[in-house]
Amino acid sequence: MPSSASAVRPVRIIPLQHPTATPSSPSPFVAFERWTARLRRMTRLEWIEFFLPCLRWIRTYKWREYLQLDLVAGITVGVMLVPQSMSYAKLAGLQPIYGLYSAFVPIFVYAIFGSSRQLAVGPVALVSLLVSNVLGSIADSSSELYTQLAILLSLMVGIMECTMGILRLGWLLRFISHSVISGFTTSSAIVIGLSQAKYFLGYDIDKSSKIIPVVKSIIAGADKFSWPPFLMGCIMLAILLVMKHMGKTRKYLRFLRAAGPLTAVVLGTIFVKIFHPSSISLVGDIPQGLPKFSVPKAFECAKSLIPTALLITGVAILESVGIAKALAAKNGYELDSNQELFGLGVSNVLGSFFSAYPTTGSFSRSAVNHESGAKSGLSGIVSGIIITCALLFLTPLFEYIPQCALAAIVISAVIGLVDYEEAIFLWRVDKKDFLLWTITSITTLFLGIEIGVLVGVGVSLAFVIHESANPHIAVLGRLPGTTVYRNIKQYPESYTYNGIVIVRVDAPIYFANTSYIKDRLREYEVDVDNSKSRGPEVERIYFVILEMAPVTYIDSSAVQALKELYQEYKLRDIQIAISNPSPDVLRTLSKSGLVELIGKEWYFVRVHDAVQVCLQHVQSLKAGSNSSQSDDKPSLLARLFKERGDNLSIADLESGNGRPPLPRDRDSQLEPLLPKER
Repeated sequence: MPSSASAVRPVRIIPLQHPTATPSSPSPFVAFERWTARLRRMTRLEWIEFFLPCLRWIRTYKWREYLQLDLVAGITVGVMLVPQSMSYAKLAGLQPIYGLYSAFVPIFVYAIFGSSRQLAVGPVALVSLLVSNVLGSIADSSSELYTQLAILLSLMVGIMECTMGILRLGWLLRFISHSVISGFTTSSAIVIGLSQAKYFLGYDIDKSSKIIPVVKSIIAGADKFSWPPFLMGCIMLAILLVMKHMGKTRKYLRFLRAAGPLTAVVLGTIFVKIFHPSSISLVGDIPQGLPKFSVPKAFECAKSLIPTALLITGVAILESVGIAKALAAKNGYELDSNQELFGLGVSNVLGSFFSAYPTTGSFSRSAVNHESGAKSGLSGIVSGIIITCALLFLTPLFEYIPQCALAAIVISAVIGLVDYEEAIFLWRVDKKDFLLWTITSITTLFLGIEIGVLVGVGVSLAFVIHESANPHIAVLGRLPGTTVYRNIKQYPESYTYNGIVIVRVDAPIYFANTSYIKDRLREYEVDVDNSKSRGPEVERIYFVILEMAPVTYIDSSAVQALKELYQEYKLRDIQIAISNPSPDVLRTLSKSGLVELIGKEWYFVRVHDAVQVCLQHVQSLKAGSNSSQSDDKPSLLARLFKERGDNLSIADLESGNGRPPLPRDRDSQLEPLLPKER
C-alpha cells in the first residue's frame, strides 16, 4: 500500500500508575495491630458477647416461635445421646458411666461459650477410638491410671483448642485436605466396627488400631464363637439401620433416626430381664448421681500424651468446625471458627474437672438436632437436662443393657463414616486426590491411625508444595475480533504475533518456583508455534511480555531471578515487558530497582497495550532490516534506547506519545487493534 494512501493510526495505551514514593516498610506485626485496633473499637456489649456468645441468640430469641422447636430438638438429641455416650465410652476403653459424665458438663458449657446454635457436643466414635488406641499402650483399661489419663487428655485437648482459638490459629488446619479426612475416617470406621465384633462374637479379641492383628485375633478365636450375642447384636443392628434409613428418607418419620439407639437399648434390656441369658454380657453396675469436682491427675504422663492430644485436637476441630460452619450457613448466621475453637476448648477443660474424657461435635447428633428444628443453644441445655435426669434416676436400669446392643449402636453410627462415594467421586474428578484418599486409607488400615494421619498430611503437603513449586504457566494469544488475550491451549482459535511471546504466570513467584518459571520461559522462547502467528515475519523472538495479573506476591529471590533473566535476555537482544502487576508486586519491583532496570516505559496496564508497543517495534525492526544492507547494524535494545530519546519524559514514554509511529507503508492488519468493519 502506498504511504500516501494511509494515515498513521496512533498507538493509544493506558498509562500505568507507578508508586510516586517508596512507602515506609509495613510493620511485621500488622495483623496484630489490626486485631488490637479492632478490640479497641469494640463496645461493652460486644466484649460481653465475645466471651459469652450465647448472649447473641438470647438477645434475639423469639420465645413463641423457637421454644417448642428447641424443646423437641433437645429431647430428641438427649434420648439419642444417653445410649450413644455409654457405647462410645466402652469404645474408649472406659466404663459406660464416663460416657454420661462426658455428655453432662461439656454440653452445658458449650451452650454458653460455643458459637454454633445447632452443634451437638459430646463423645464421638473417632475420638473414642483414638483415646483407646493410645492409652491402651500405656495402661491397662481396667486400671485407675487408664481413667486418669483419659481425663487428663481432655484437659490437654481443651487447653490446645483454647490456645488455637485465642491465637487465631485455626487456619493451620486448612492444609489438611478433605481427601485426607475422608480416607482417614473411612478406615477408622472399619477399625471401629471390627473392634466391636467381640461383643457380637462372644469372645475377646486383641485391641489394635491396625486391621491385620484384629482380623487374626478374630480368626484365632473362632472356636469360642457364641450364637446368642451374635443373633441379638445382628437383630439390634438391623433395627437401627432400618430406623435410620426410614428417618432419613421420610420426613414424617424423622424421629425414628433419633429413637433408634434408645429402641435398641430398651428392647435388649427387656429381653435380658425376661429370659436372663447367661451367654450375653451386660453393662453391669453403674454409679448413680452426678460427677464430683476433682482435679485431673497423672500429670507425670502428660509429656507422653502430647502427640495424641495434638492428633485428637486436629481431628476434633476438623469434625466440629466443618459441621458448625455448614449448619450456620443453612440457618443464616455467621460463625467465627476461632471462637468456636475457644468454646470447644472451654467445654473440654471444664469437663475434665468432672471426670469427662475428650469430646467434640458429633456429625450424626448435630444433623438430628438441625433436622428436629433446633434454633439456639437452648436445645443443647435441654439435652443436658436429659443427661442429668439419666445420671440421677436411670442408672440402675442401665445395669441390664446388653453389651452387644451398645456395640450395635456404635457400628450403626460409624457405617455412615465409610465414605466410598467420595472415593468414586474423586476417581471421576481428580485422580491425584483419589491417590491421596487411597494412600491415607490404606496406611490408616494397615499401619495405624497415627501413622495414617501423618502420612496423609505429609502427602497432602507434598502435593501443595509441588503445585506451588511448579505453577501453571500459559502462553497467551489474542481472541479474534477482541483485545482479549487467553491461553492458546484453551482457545485454539486465538493467534499470536511473530517476534512476541506473551506468558502468564498463574501463581505467586517466590524462591521455590523461580527456577521452574525461568526454564519454562526459555522453552517458550525456543519452541514457538508460528502456524497461527500474524504480523511481520521475523526469525526469532524479540519481546517477552509477562502478564502478572495472577501474581499476588513476589519475594526477593524472584526479584533476583527477574534481574538475571533480564540480563540474560539483554545479551540475546530480547526485551522484557511487564503487564498488569498488582500494587504490592509493583512496589516490590520498584524498591528492588527492577522498574528502573527494565524501564518504566515497559510496564503496562493491559496485555494489549504491551502488544501494541512491542508490535510497533517489531514492524520498525522489519522495515529497517529490509532497507538496511549494513552488516554492523545496532542491536534491538540499542535501537530501542535510541528511539526513547534523551529529551522524552517518562510520562511521554508511558503514554505512548514518545514512541515512533508505525511506518506509513505498514499493513493495517498487523497492528493489534480491533479489525475495521468491512
